[in-house]
Amino acid sequence: MKKDLTYNSEASIDSLNKKNNNFINESLSNYNSFNYYKYDSEINNCISTLKKIQDDIFKEYQVNDILSNSKIYEVITANSLGHILIPGHSGSRDARNSHGGEYEYKHFKESSSNHSWTFNDFSNTSIEKLKKAESIIFAHIDDINYPYPGRFDWYYSVPGDIMTNYLTNYTKSIQNSRKMINVSPSQIESRLNIKKIYTISNHGIYDKFLDSICNASSKLENLTGIKNLLTSNKFWELIVALKLNHQVNPEQGGREGAHDAYDIYGEPYEYKVSKSYSWSFQDISENVLNKYYNDKAIILAVVDKQQLKVESIYSASPEYVVPLLEKKLNDKKDRCKSKGTTIRRLQVSLSKSDLKRINAKKLY
Repeated sequence: MKKDLTYNSEASIDSLNKKNNNFINESLSNYNSFNYYKYDSEINNCISTLKKIQDDIFKEYQVNDILSNSKIYEVITANSLGHILIPGHSGSRDARNSHGGEYEYKHFKESSSNHSWTFNDFSNTSIEKLKKAESIIFAHIDDINYPYPGRFDWYYSVPGDIMTNYLTNYTKSIQNSRKMINVSPSQIESRLNIKKIYTISNHGIYDKFLDSICNASSKLENLTGIKNLLTSNKFWELIVALKLNHQVNPEQGGREGAHDAYDIYGEPYEYKVSKSYSWSFQDISENVLNKYYNDKAIILAVVDKQQLKVESIYSASPEYVVPLLEKKLNDKKDRCKSKGTTIRRLQVSLSKSDLKRINAKKLY
């Protein structure tokens, strides 16, 4: 692990303070003198349009935050199957039918390298909860032969109790620390004897919203050069980047997607965007932590996902952030070891109280 500067050294802290303050001054100067996206007024118009659509959906169905984390595909699935979206929160089902039966949605896209559906961080409790679901919908999105965001063309419908029994049986031998299992089409057909169902129509009660979302998001993608804005965290990175006059990296993952954004000098940045003052760092292996040292700064932002606005932005040097992440991760490992368990996932969070510890400076 790179340790050019010790975490508690006063000399190091003074040096980093100067370095961080220089970055703050540069960022504020850039904000006042340069617009990275030359169509920024049109971009803001698109964002305003998306906000109005989200407001309309919330007013009619009490569902919000439809513009990130592939929520758009839940809307598409519910629209085609005649389901009603359930106002979301962690642990809730995705949709229900007219009789109150609830559904869990899983999807994968044809363009994905992984043609299976993933259950992350499963536990005996989460598996048992699936029993209460009317059905688990395993949806396929053809985004190769149809324009963005693709077409929901087929699916499997697995009753909740059958899925619970399946996962209980087939997760017994899984040893990966993340507690993750993939379910493929061939497994559903051969092990459960459940056949593929082809969708008859992609039309439903959400048509007017989906058409408007697709039009506005497609225009926004053309203006920014960022593809699949609503199927990742890129939309929220764009919202933050507009405040800092950064350019969002259009690539997602891999070497080309190693950094989230760049400033006008080509300097790279890591973005963490959250709805609250808690920023999660997931799968932080030694290689990932080392990668952060290549970033000029770690940007920690808080956004209001219903109002589509930035509430605050902080910046911190990776020379401060990485050692603290390491410490938190090691403390977590020690706690697990003392309980006789192993750490399930290399994940820790920074909180509002950590901002002072990493000498974070407020940019917005």
